[in-house]
Amino acid sequence: MSATSTAAPNRGGYRRSPLRRLRSLPLYLAGAAVFLFSVFPVYWMVATAFKPVGEIFTRNQTFFPQAPTLEHFDRVLNGQLIPGVNFWQFLGNSLVVTLGAVGMGAFLSLLAAMAVARFRFKLRTAFIILLLIIQMVPMEAMIISIFINFRQLSDATGAQLLGNLSGLLIVYTAVSLPITILMLRGFVVAVPKELEEAAAIDGASGWTIFWRILMPLVAPGLVAASIFAFITAWNEFIVALTFLGRSTDNYTLPLTLSYYFGRFGTEWGPIMAASTLLTIPVMIFFLFVQRRMVSGLTMGAVKG
Repeated sequence: MSATSTAAPNRGGYRRSPLRRLRSLPLYLAGAAVFLFSVFPVYWMVATAFKPVGEIFTRNQTFFPQAPTLEHFDRVLNGQLIPGVNFWQFLGNSLVVTLGAVGMGAFLSLLAAMAVARFRFKLRTAFIILLLIIQMVPMEAMIISIFINFRQLSDATGAQLLGNLSGLLIVYTAVSLPITILMLRGFVVAVPKELEEAAAIDGASGWTIFWRILMPLVAPGLVAASIFAFITAWNEFIVALTFLGRSTDNYTLPLTLSYYFGRFGTEWGPIMAASTLLTIPVMIFFLFVQRRMVSGLTMGAVKG
């Protein structure tokens, strides 16, 4: 029997010696510690959502629910925190605002990234620096100015930008644009111009070049940028509370959590159940785009 048949090479094409594996042990331990540190709060949230009230407030906490119950989920899904408004309406509002912001943000940021990457115009460098500066400003610092501008614009034009989802959609799109433009610019720059020039020589139209050549190459970056916009809009609380005000029919899911913090105590069971339900759409979105996300983040790290 030959030596090659008894010693199959590993994926990297060579075997690592026991000494090298031992040297890598601290890295594995550090990775495991980071994983546990990141995942444990999520696990505790899910486990608490299935615990009855007695187990939640006992001094002898357990890692697993001793008497699992769906009581908290039933209260969240079938209860009405606000008269006439239930969980499913909150979920619909969140989906409309988040998916709308992601779609608008992806479209506008791609066009802006192409303009910055492909065309030379005055103040282009200043525009890129301005995007970086805007990204450093926290969203909470811009709420008052945006709110005043929306109110004046509503009074002048009659458009209802406060108290409904359209104003919230505009804010979430605008907030995510600086970082998504910067991310996509690196991907557009990485696409060789020769590909577009060769297609143009072959008679391809501008739309064909954009859709058949440029889009497949920048798709990973578009997915990575969309994930950032999705998370920003899905979990946001302060802006939604400020801009929706008393328009409870248009409340989004994060606002529902505040109703479980009462004057006489906090209902941790429903809070954990609602938080668990809040993470499910994000997990589904990640499952659909995870392959594109990984390639997008990797390409963004080496190109630009």
